[in-house]
Amino acid sequence: MSAPRIAALFSTSGHSGVDRLARQLLPTLVRRGYAVDLLKVRAHGPHLEQVADAPRIIDLGTAHTLLSLPAVVRYLRRERPAVLLADKDRVNRLALAARALAGTPTRLILRSGITISVDLAARGALERWVQRQSMGKLYRFADGVLVPSVGAADDMATYTGLARAHIHALPPPVVPAALFDTPQPRPDHPWFAPAAPPLILSVGELSARKDFATLIQAFAQLRAQQPARLMILGDGRQREALLTLAAELGVAEDVALPGFVPQPYAYMAHAALFAFASRWEGLGFVLIEALAVGTPVVSTDCPSGPREILDRGRFGPLVPVGDAAALAAAMRATLANPVPRPLLQQAARRFEIETATDAYLAIMGLPPTPSGR
Repeated sequence: MSAPRIAALFSTSGHSGVDRLARQLLPTLVRRGYAVDLLKVRAHGPHLEQVADAPRIIDLGTAHTLLSLPAVVRYLRRERPAVLLADKDRVNRLALAARALAGTPTRLILRSGITISVDLAARGALERWVQRQSMGKLYRFADGVLVPSVGAADDMATYTGLARAHIHALPPPVVPAALFDTPQPRPDHPWFAPAAPPLILSVGELSARKDFATLIQAFAQLRAQQPARLMILGDGRQREALLTLAAELGVAEDVALPGFVPQPYAYMAHAALFAFASRWEGLGFVLIEALAVGTPVVSTDCPSGPREILDRGRFGPLVPVGDAAALAAAMRATLANPVPRPLLQQAARRFEIETATDAYLAIMGLPPTPSGR
């Protein structure tokens, strides 16, 4: 008999948390022996065409997510996958409609990677209403709803009215097992030279949600007391504003924004400290990656994720959101007295790819491998 087919319906920017999830989960499912299809909206991510063990790419024939509904319906009727996994509310609504129109017995798993009430707080009234209603009224027709943390699960239930029992807090597959033990090459950048000042690293989209402005302000306070440098990996609309802020604070020569790096493991491994300043998250993948390579971390206590990842501060200090002084003090204290590497890596173990993939397959109602072995 042929292996069960798993379909993934994503429509992303190409460098989001969903993209990271897809790059880890879908190739792992292929290696396990499952037939995996990525239903692709043109000009949207995830971009897995050149990835080892890539899934089969199904071109939906349109560059607009909502216009792909007829193509998804035809796919479900033709291929009849055992499971359809979707992520983000607009895509989730599309998946619900497609399965209903297709009339197939495909098991539908929806995912949301954010703390929904906080994410929607800055949106327009109509968008807030639509997403709140769709989650509260429509998600119950899915076979399961996944979120990456208990905080995000509790928030979704409280904010939308969706039954908490229908929401599963599932650690996503974030880090490969080899990352815990494989030495990472030193990045080809003078700031990573052995005798260079301590380097503080952060990673993420240059957006208001990541709050790199507060991080730069905190860094300026730290830099006034000791030599240090700050590097932020990522692209986004706030790039010029962040560079301007660094110049205004007098630390421009010690702040670098090199752009997006697909796998920043080497940068993390050779940084003295990883700083996470988000205002809200669903989990915080990069925080887990930094822990996996044994780099000390500091983080805001934002909703949701960091408090769970860091075990309420056991694996790294948690500071209030938007508090530059507290973040500066935490960075200074952690540079002076870092948490031991084995303890840091312990925090990341449950997010290892194979372990987390087993959990995803269990929610999908599938065995660890198609043969059940």
